[in-house]
Amino acid sequence: MPSRILRRLALTGVSLGALAAPVGVAHAQAASSEPVVALEEITVAGSGTGGPARAGGPAVEDPRGPLDGFVATRSATATKTNTPLIETPQSISVVGRQQLDAQRDLTVAEALRYVPGVYGGTYGPGTRQDFFLIRGFTANDTGLYLNSLQLLNYGFAGFQVDPFGLERIEILRGPAAVLFGQGGPGGLVNLISKRPTLEPLRYIETGGGSFGQKYLGIDLGGPADADGHWFYRLTGIGHNGGTQLDGTDDNRGYIAPSFTYRPDAATTFTVLTSYQHDESGRIGGFLPYVGTVRPQALGLRIPLNLNVNDPEANRYRRTQAYAGYEFEHRFDDVFTVRQNLRYAFTEAYDNTLIFGSYVTGTNQTVLNRYRSQSSGRAGVFNVDTQIEARFDTGPFHHTLLMGLDYKQADLDGTNARSSTAANLPGLRFNILSPVYGVPTPLAVPYSVTRSFFNQLGVYAQDQIKLTPELTLVASGRGDFTENDVFNKLTRGATEQHAAAGTQRYGLIYNFDFGLAPYLSYATFFNPVIGVDFYSQPFKPETGDQYEAGIKYQPPGLPLLATAAVFDLIRTNVSTSDPANINNTIQIGAVRSRGVELGLQATITPDFAVTASFTKYELKTVADGSAARIGRTPAGVPQTFASLFADYTIPTGPLAGLGFGGGVRYVGKSYATVDNSLTVPDFVLFDAQVHYVRDGWRFAINATNVADRRYVSACISANACYYGDARRVIASASYRW
Repeated sequence: MPSRILRRLALTGVSLGALAAPVGVAHAQAASSEPVVALEEITVAGSGTGGPARAGGPAVEDPRGPLDGFVATRSATATKTNTPLIETPQSISVVGRQQLDAQRDLTVAEALRYVPGVYGGTYGPGTRQDFFLIRGFTANDTGLYLNSLQLLNYGFAGFQVDPFGLERIEILRGPAAVLFGQGGPGGLVNLISKRPTLEPLRYIETGGGSFGQKYLGIDLGGPADADGHWFYRLTGIGHNGGTQLDGTDDNRGYIAPSFTYRPDAATTFTVLTSYQHDESGRIGGFLPYVGTVRPQALGLRIPLNLNVNDPEANRYRRTQAYAGYEFEHRFDDVFTVRQNLRYAFTEAYDNTLIFGSYVTGTNQTVLNRYRSQSSGRAGVFNVDTQIEARFDTGPFHHTLLMGLDYKQADLDGTNARSSTAANLPGLRFNILSPVYGVPTPLAVPYSVTRSFFNQLGVYAQDQIKLTPELTLVASGRGDFTENDVFNKLTRGATEQHAAAGTQRYGLIYNFDFGLAPYLSYATFFNPVIGVDFYSQPFKPETGDQYEAGIKYQPPGLPLLATAAVFDLIRTNVSTSDPANINNTIQIGAVRSRGVELGLQATITPDFAVTASFTKYELKTVADGSAARIGRTPAGVPQTFASLFADYTIPTGPLAGLGFGGGVRYVGKSYATVDNSLTVPDFVLFDAQVHYVRDGWRFAINATNVADRRYVSACISANACYYGDARRVIASASYRW
């Protein structure tokens, strides 16, 4: 389909914004510690059995608003409608603001560490991107969404959202292409921004700790007029200081203004914006297996804090911003139309020294390096227009959703590298007597491309109440994509068109006492943007998944227990080329089968717990290379377990004093394609203590309390990544 036709269709979608917008009651919700105020009686769109929210009755949870405790009851991610989690026939977890604050998560990847099926921080501390695996597959490239619109991470033009600006994080496991289009088979992470509040909000927080880090954050919001039609929110944070790697800083400035206009109970229009600038560097990657996982020839390991790069050369700089809106109009009890739109921009520059192999004859004490310079720029436009209808046909109740979405990405990438000759002094690094500031060869560009990607999708979904207890979810989608890549070095161009249909079916039965078994089947289609090192376009990834599970959420109790088994196959899997670190290759097919257990409970208003267990088997089942068949891809642990608890003393002389902590287990993984080298398992402990009184909150949080040195993953024998060192943060906040 020609680009100009797609653009016209996109413009047509934009014009629907005059009619349309956020899901259900996603107008102006209260801050995370404030109750939602019912302005008047309204109907919660897509609530299934929810019906109207009565004035003075219990507040219905807003799927884009704050949680009371650790346990969510509703989400708009899995179905794009306001649906109870207990009626959703697919695995989904929600991390709310209260849990983020209790764990003091500084990145999205850190916030995923207690979620079943997810491995956050694949490559250790992340100052450039949030790396994470879902069900064994990389999901941070095409599976990162903000307010249900994609944040595409392409090359070095990546987005990283500061969790201080988030209300909740929703993790959908399993294929979601039928509603979202592009996205990995393991699932996606949907970040939900903080939004304007109905009640006045005044919040300030400051803190600091390990590596000289210090920060200051503000969060302000509330009504902006006397008539209750305008609401605003201004969230911002700035931090600077060092990292666990000597000579490498991590500095950020982030600000996110937003406002909501609500002329009546049926219409909302919310504008969401943000601006962020980062100055940092790489932290401890591309180290050799011998010297990290295992001792080198002298029985030594490379120190965790040793900068094997060069403090003067290790620089990462990024500027990102976005602006968009969510618009919803409810015509009556049947029809609601909404539209979400955003343009996001990021520009990044990375200058570093890449290392890995030892220089021959140095007794494994001298590493060879090469200079790497990369820059990237991405402009990503998304628009999603939906019509929802809630009606009955005989004994069946329907929540019908029809949508048209369009995304366009304009991507620039430049990659350069220097010579790798081991006899050049500036490229040699002695781990016993490091010397910095030695001139290195200039980096020569080997890839300079500009890519244009368009995707148009048309989808429909019907959530049918066959009986009051039995719900059938049936979804279908058609996608049309166009990927044009221009090679500025060779002046060559490639063009690829792809189209596919995807589908999803789910069946869930809700017993009165809160038990809900379910079955689901889904297919996916994930177009891969760009070309490989040799200017060959990538094939789209495809596959399907079978899932069976059971959920338990007793009526009226803040507890959600889940169990799921799944069988997932992914074809044309993109992975790092072990023969060329600058290249990405596609292998035949990888199968992931496993089980996930999860628990989130607010046992009392002062005691909350979250726990998870994951075990799966990941194998290459088809490939042109026989060496991969039956092997597990490198860098993917297959067993996880975690437990986190937080308790606050409710009464007595110690009232307001709280404490808690967590334990995380990550199983072994492999460092090579042939599985000959193993990265051992590890156990980490986290802890915190806090005190709350009269609007003040004081806290001390520590992660990896024992300061265990561990390798989070290796993708080859010369590319291993240390995990997070112990980090202690003291903070003080005040809300008024």
